[in-house]
Amino acid sequence: MLKKRNPTLDLYRGLAVLLMMIFHFCWDLREFNHISYHLTDPFWVYFRSIILFLFLTAIGWSAYISKSQNCNQSQSNILKRFLMRQGKLLLAAVSISLITYITFPSQWIYFGILHFIFILSFIHYPFASLPIISASIGLFLFLIYQLTDWLLFPNIHYLITNDFGAPKYTLDIIYPFPWVTCIFIGPLIGKALSNVHLQTSLLTNLLSWLGQHALNIYLIHQLILYTAVKLTTDLLSHLN
Repeated sequence: MLKKRNPTLDLYRGLAVLLMMIFHFCWDLREFNHISYHLTDPFWVYFRSIILFLFLTAIGWSAYISKSQNCNQSQSNILKRFLMRQGKLLLAAVSISLITYITFPSQWIYFGILHFIFILSFIHYPFASLPIISASIGLFLFLIYQLTDWLLFPNIHYLITNDFGAPKYTLDIIYPFPWVTCIFIGPLIGKALSNVHLQTSLLTNLLSWLGQHALNIYLIHQLILYTAVKLTTDLLSHLN
């Protein structure tokens, strides 16, 4: 029996995909000197943060729906479906690492968003069907991160880059904290928005489609965008 999709979650995830493509398109334009900005500018920092928040809370929301919809199935079947999804995610994460290693060997992605989601999904899985408990754990971790220095990832980053030879500058890296909080509050957001339904329109149809194919779009969108910007740049240079 096929799992019934949640249209609100698809829209939510689709918004994240759309913003991600806009962010990366602007990055490509910057790489080819069509526009100029610093990635550390507040606007771009907050823009990226919004995208991460949407993606990561959508992961927690999706896990909540999956476990809730399959509550009548045996635990072994639920676990099997989860491991199959994790296998696809691991393959996608490894593919991103290999592609970026071949294309950008000095900046390859070794712990981007897919790697982060793969690991955190295992940690969050036992709490996915318990929105209040999950959100409480997320809030607790967030407070520990804000009030102490116990959870600082840069210490681990230093170890990885100096002892294991990973590049200090990478095209994408997700520090576990405070972003782990987003996955843990995802189930509560999903429960709160479970009865929300938006009127169908061209925009909602587009966002829904993006949300339904989020992983595939993530894997190929930058190849298309980067190539398009490069070819356009080359064409303009020849015309001039």
